[in-house]
Amino acid sequence: MKIGLLSDTHGWIHPRLFDHFAECDEIWHAGDIGNIETADKLAGFKPLRAVYGNIDNRLIRSIYTENLIFMAEETRVWLTHIGGTPGHYDRKVFPAISENPPDLFICGHSHIARIMYDKKAGFLYMNPGAAGYNGFHRFMTAIRFQIDGKSIHDLELIELGERAKIILQDY
Repeated sequence: MKIGLLSDTHGWIHPRLFDHFAECDEIWHAGDIGNIETADKLAGFKPLRAVYGNIDNRLIRSIYTENLIFMAEETRVWLTHIGGTPGHYDRKVFPAISENPPDLFICGHSHIARIMYDKKAGFLYMNPGAAGYNGFHRFMTAIRFQIDGKSIHDLELIELGERAKIILQDY
């Protein structure tokens, strides 16, 4: 199963994402989608699993949940927007991920891409950074990876370009 992972699009999809995710089976969005048109465009391209983020409106919140826990192959995945970082997980998720940890914990919100195995928690942590141009991040990023049973492999951090250059091109 090939996954395209992104977060923090804030209502804008980088056109190159469609090339990068062309071979993916699903797209997972870790919140701050921005508007329903963005979600619909992604869902029209590939099956979409998504959660809402803190900037998402009532319509998006009526369709997507705050937390999504599911099985991908034999891998238990927890997808949320505000999750914190290893050693500093958000208080809303910490008790549950401590009591019943997933195999893969994914969040967004920070706009900082990070992938690491959290030895203490016992799971792989992923934050794809921000794929949109709104925010303080310098580079727009996403992640592509594969899941085979319980194996997560072929992780690729995708740099979509400098945010400032995109903003300047819009004017």
